[in-house]
Amino acid sequence: MPTAMITGAGRGLGAALATALAPTHTLFLAGRPSAALDEVAGRLGATTWEIDFNDLESIPAAVEPIVELDVLVHNAGVAYPARVGESTVPEWQDTMSVNVVGPVALTLALLPALHAGGGQVVFINSGAGINASPGLASYSASKSALRSFADSLRNDEPGLRVTSVHPGRIATDMQQDLNAYEGRDYDPANYLSAETVARVTADAINAPADAHVHEVIVRPRA
Repeated sequence: MPTAMITGAGRGLGAALATALAPTHTLFLAGRPSAALDEVAGRLGATTWEIDFNDLESIPAAVEPIVELDVLVHNAGVAYPARVGESTVPEWQDTMSVNVVGPVALTLALLPALHAGGGQVVFINSGAGINASPGLASYSASKSALRSFADSLRNDEPGLRVTSVHPGRIATDMQQDLNAYEGRDYDPANYLSAETVARVTADAINAPADAHVHEVIVRPRA
């Protein structure tokens, strides 16, 4: 089976992505060691891969054993709900490190393996990567930057398929935190399910070889 590495697969959308791809791909679940990541890996027969976006220098050595990779899914991310005037420089630094610089570092380290597999890089972005969301200043900026990196990668590496996925709000822990910041009650029925976004993403990944899905935009019907 083709191989796929997924970051942030221990819970939420990442775990749903792993479940959606498990029937068609051999999975490498990347992230910091955790019981949650081990549980997903054990359930799906996947391999865990220690990757720490707060230790960028360790990434090339961590992925050196991977000589061929078919799919890289960038899902890990952080969000600090705050308007510009409420935000702090450390929040901006952490957001950019995890949401942008980390994916760049991992992509660069895996480029030879992706070239060998004629691979695909998938960026789980956000609607905020297209239109900035109020109260999510650093997050919106990071997702806009991530979208630009995906576009540059697509332009500069024509041998790869590069896909940006821009879902609307998803029923996850991050969404609960945002609702709390906004002073609203949280009702998961108002948002996309993680399983729905994972299925849409898996469809883009499993598109026929002659198809190159550049961008996917999916919004909740509610």
